[in-house]
Amino acid sequence: MFLEHKYTINELIKRCKAGERKAQELLYKQFASKMLGVCFRYATDRMEAEDMLQNGFIKVFQKIADFRDEGSFEGWIRRIMVHSSIEYYRKHNKMIQLVDIEDVALEPSVNPLATANLAAKDLMVLIQRLSPGYRIVFNLYAIEGYSHKEIAAITGISEGASKSQLSRARTVLKEQIIKMEGEKYENAG
Repeated sequence: MFLEHKYTINELIKRCKAGERKAQELLYKQFASKMLGVCFRYATDRMEAEDMLQNGFIKVFQKIADFRDEGSFEGWIRRIMVHSSIEYYRKHNKMIQLVDIEDVALEPSVNPLATANLAAKDLMVLIQRLSPGYRIVFNLYAIEGYSHKEIAAITGISEGASKSQLSRARTVLKEQIIKMEGEKYENAG
């Protein structure tokens, strides 16, 4: 019976930089499920997320020589996956729906009680239902922590468009949360 040697992340990175296929496979296995979750936030379905993941890992292995052990390796891969996911939309001619900032009214904030019972998986389903433009900007801003200036640079839209996309995404999510919580309340009685 063959026992597989366990490598540290640093050893895997070094071996991947040397072009070793087995190390690439092990690195992929180490991060694929977590990075699929990242890609899924930008995709419309699992198949699309898997395509984004594959494209992302191709870039990881192409650019691994550029990783300089500054910061988290997982964070470095995550950035590549986010950028790869956005490039996927550009490549497949999926237009980002833009809303002018002047068209966005000040929206009332959502009732904190409405979100109290909302599970993370429910929120992910709601985010998944957003239009691609809203979903990309929402994920980049609210989950990944990018600024509107950075989002504009990544997506090729203006800062104002990024702000309006985020505002519209929040409005749609608020409406969906209120509707979902209302349905749960009606079904509980």
